[in-house]
Amino acid sequence: MQTKILLVDDEKDIVEFLSYNLIQEGFKVITAFNGKEALEKISEKPDLIILDVMMPKMDGYEVCTKIRSMEEFKNTPIIFLTAKASEQDEVLGLNIGADDFIQKPISPKKLTARVKSNLRKLETSQTENTRNVEIKAGPLTIDKERYSVSLAGTQIVFPKKEFEILAYLASNPGKVFHRDKILNDIWGSEIFVVERTIDVHVRKIREKLGDYADLIETIKGVGYRFKSDE
Repeated sequence: MQTKILLVDDEKDIVEFLSYNLIQEGFKVITAFNGKEALEKISEKPDLIILDVMMPKMDGYEVCTKIRSMEEFKNTPIIFLTAKASEQDEVLGLNIGADDFIQKPISPKKLTARVKSNLRKLETSQTENTRNVEIKAGPLTIDKERYSVSLAGTQIVFPKKEFEILAYLASNPGKVFHRDKILNDIWGSEIFVVERTIDVHVRKIREKLGDYADLIETIKGVGYRFKSDE
C-alpha cells in the first residue's frame, strides 16, 4: 500500500513542484491549498502531513493544533514548511505538535529525506510501543500505546513530544541522558533542533507534573535523569 502524504500550501507552484517529486519517490500525494481544505482532506487518512505555516483563512499552527486534537492523528508526523526561521517560531511549532521544520526555498531531496526520516521514526516508535507498553514510576503511570499519562490517579494530557520525552526518560530511571542524545533519539539525527528546545519541553513537562516535578532531575551541563526509586 502506498504511503499517503497530505501536502498543504497556498502557493500552487510549490504544491505542484513538491507533489511531482514526492510522487516520483513512490508516495501518494493528497493536496490542499488552505487550512480549512486541509482539515477536510484529513478524512483521507494521510500517513504524514506537510504543512505550510503562513496561509490564508487558517494558518499552519492552528491547523496543526486541530489535527493533534484528533485521536486518530495524534501520532501522525507533521512537517512544517516555513519562510520564517526564528527559534521562537520553531519552538512554538514543536510545542503544539510539529515533528519537523523545513525552511523555504525547499530542496526536493531534503524534503524527501525528512519525510522518510519521520516515517522511519514513526515505524520504530510503533514497534517499540508494542513492547513495554506501560511504564510505572511511583505515582506516575505512562501508557505508551494510548499516549496517556496518569499521575496519582489523575489523567494529564501531554503534547506528543512532551509525552515522548517523559516516556523516554521514565523508561530508564537513574540513567543520565545528554541533551544531544535526547534530541537524536526523539527527533532523529537528520532533523535539526536546537538544544534549548529540550529545556523548553522539560520545563513544560515539570509544570504538568506539579508536586512531582522533581521526578525529572537536571544534571547541570549535561542533560536530564528520571529519578530512580533505588
